[in-house]
Amino acid sequence: MTKKEKVSFIREKLNELYGEAPCTLEYQDPFHLIVAAQLAAQCTDARVNLVTPALFARFPDAKAFAEADILELERLIHSTGFYHNKAKNLKRCGEVLLTQYGGVVPETMEELLSLPGVGRKIANLVIGDVFGKPAIVVDTHCKRITKLLGLTKETDPPKVEKDLVKIIPPEYSALFCHQIVEHGRNLCIARRPRCADCPLAVVCDFAIKGQKQTKKERA
Repeated sequence: MTKKEKVSFIREKLNELYGEAPCTLEYQDPFHLIVAAQLAAQCTDARVNLVTPALFARFPDAKAFAEADILELERLIHSTGFYHNKAKNLKRCGEVLLTQYGGVVPETMEELLSLPGVGRKIANLVIGDVFGKPAIVVDTHCKRITKLLGLTKETDPPKVEKDLVKIIPPEYSALFCHQIVEHGRNLCIARRPRCADCPLAVVCDFAIKGQKQTKKERA
């Protein structure tokens, strides 16, 4: 089975399991997604979703963040962790958007990467979810699970992304990443993957290796 054939099988099974899996960060516009995604670093999406309503009520747009009092910003995002650095990046992000892009979130990778606190993961999230363009978001779930499946041997996110771009259909790329997140939370759980319950096990390098090892031990 080629990697593209494997992806076709995986797509069918993930569609059955999770359907149109949405982004688990709640947002109203592109800038809100950038803010929420930055807050989600080393924090759960659930916690971020508890914080952002009050945050966006106080600072609704890039201009408001650019003009924000840093101490007040830190207080509002404190529970997401690393709040000093996050507040600094969010304020600077608002400033750059305001001065260089007229307060409008740009659509290209190069432009998005010019924003403080925005790396390829966040940029791809915005490109895929907001602008509907092909994009692979390599988060911890994607990096771990695609390697277990045998879709990549890489561990460096840009290299993982490069491998996946070659085999994931462009129109499916954004949804694939959301489905993989759901799969990582429900079945392919870090440190205790439920391979026996997983419909992807028949094409998963990790699961197949485990089955062979079990048979060898029983022999």
